[in-house]
Amino acid sequence: MKCFITFDGIEGCGKTTQMRLAEAWLRERGAPVLATAEPGGTPLGRKIREILLNRGSWAIGAEAELLLFAAARAQHVREAILPALERGEWVLCDRFADATLAYQGFGRGLDAGFIRTLNAFSAQTLKPEMTLLFDLPVEAGLARAKKRASGVRPEAAEDRFEQEERAFHGRIREGYLSLAAAEPERFRIIDGAGSVETVHREVCRCLETLPQIPFREGGRA
Repeated sequence: MKCFITFDGIEGCGKTTQMRLAEAWLRERGAPVLATAEPGGTPLGRKIREILLNRGSWAIGAEAELLLFAAARAQHVREAILPALERGEWVLCDRFADATLAYQGFGRGLDAGFIRTLNAFSAQTLKPEMTLLFDLPVEAGLARAKKRASGVRPEAAEDRFEQEERAFHGRIREGYLSLAAAEPERFRIIDGAGSVETVHREVCRCLETLPQIPFREGGRA
């Protein structure tokens, strides 16, 4: 049975690792899964990702940044996400529309109402059944991100957002928590400060609450 689940949070929150573990957990239970990410998920999306996240000699204004994310999402939804859902697959997505509200709305200060309208247009009104928000203090997340980036070639490091001032990331965290408080039926806030194994167990507990969770014959897998 199809289901759309997003994984979100500040830089270094561990969402990407947890999404990969959740993908494996679902596959073990016989579920067909598409694991994807934003910006990305399509050839066009990956080109836009290179512009948005990698180092470059050009400046990107907040408005242009917002529209680039929207363009990547529009292609992603049309080309990858909706077809997978129509095939009855589970779709796990590393960031989605909530990230645009958190980063470009709360972080950059762009109009939230306009962002919501743009999100609805680019996503064709698609919303996740569940959003897992991995929360942890900004300092801890940035320390993790810095450690991760230290092992990456400088020309490949996706650090444009990580290099922003601490206050920017603080606004993003507050934004995510505000979004979660407004939609408690969709969001599950998970403490991202725990070990990978501890956080994974909590993710599995959240997934098991979904009516679409796959079972093997004879009981729970």
